[in-house]
Amino acid sequence: MTTESRRAVLHGALGLGGLVAVWALLARTVFAEKAIPTPWGVLSGFADDGIAFYIANFSGTVKEAAIGFFWGNLIALALAAVVLLVPLFEKVITQIAVISYCVPIVAIVPILYIILGGAESPGDASPTAVVLAAISVFFTTVVGAVLGFRSADTTSLDVVSVYGGGRWKQMSKVQLMSALPYIVSALQVAAPAAFLGAILGEYIGGVDRGVGPALINAQQNLDVERAWGLMFGCALVAGAAYVLLGLLGRVVTPWSTGRTA
Repeated sequence: MTTESRRAVLHGALGLGGLVAVWALLARTVFAEKAIPTPWGVLSGFADDGIAFYIANFSGTVKEAAIGFFWGNLIALALAAVVLLVPLFEKVITQIAVISYCVPIVAIVPILYIILGGAESPGDASPTAVVLAAISVFFTTVVGAVLGFRSADTTSLDVVSVYGGGRWKQMSKVQLMSALPYIVSALQVAAPAAFLGAILGEYIGGVDRGVGPALINAQQNLDVERAWGLMFGCALVAGAAYVLLGLLGRVVTPWSTGRTA
């Protein structure tokens, strides 16, 4: 680890420690009469629930988010490729992406649940949660991929054209390489969005285990420590997905960071 990396880790640790100290101070003073637990209370609640509780609830939600993430991004990338191959469809696909982004997810959850229902058996993924996760990633990936495809160097495109290559050759040989950094960045943003979409899909019901039902039970039982523990667990999972995709981007597109492969 370089000196710069050590300094960054140290600054991050000091910043995190400062935030925890401020949280503990405010929980004991300004918000003493509010339902805000102390850091120690959240840690105690986490220990009381046990790691098995979090694994049992997060595993189902992560599964739903992963399925929705895969299909939502696959459809988005396919439509972005269609825009490049057939520019006539650009307005239609762009409008579909914008509509999917503008329609409040909370408003369509009941409709999707009526149409798709919940999990068929305990442990299965909820179709409603999967579709919401897919919708949550669609707009980001479509826009990122289209912008990436359009960032291709025109000279390189002309070279492919001169040597007899058509639109497909231009896209596969030049535009795809140019778009990869944009696509990876879009996938980074899409990963936490997919997880959030899956949680919202579970809120309507139809699943026996998951982050959504666990949050609802904590709210109904006024278990503040568990609710906060679940919140930090969600942040950890979403952050881990973001970091992993960022590391993948450094491997797949080393030129985007100024390094050679």
